[in-house]
Amino acid sequence: MTGCKPVDTSVEYNAKLSDKNDRVPVNKERYQRLVGKLIYLSHTRPNISCEVGVVSQFMQAPCEDHTTTTKCILPYLKGTLGKGLMFKKTDKRFVEAYTDSDWASFVIDKKSTSGYYTFV
Repeated sequence: MTGCKPVDTSVEYNAKLSDKNDRVPVNKERYQRLVGKLIYLSHTRPNISCEVGVVSQFMQAPCEDHTTTTKCILPYLKGTLGKGLMFKKTDKRFVEAYTDSDWASFVIDKKSTSGYYTFV
């Protein structure tokens, strides 16, 4: 997707994915490789961590709409190339953490979703 057009947002707001059986299945290994790379990338790009967390919940049985949602993250990354974190050595030793939760909004099993940021 190197020729894709950059976008301002990664995933449609309030996109609800599900694991219903009537979905069209896709290549599981390819989906897992793509999501695995996004998980690794989210360490320096925390702005995609929530979306990556949602699409990683379907690694065992991915469907077409899961792949489409995952591929929506890639044009966003292209449009925000200079926005990553850079870790460099420093003498300061200060840790600050923030967290947020979304209680029982996952449509499949009503589990809560949470996210966190840690600044070192």
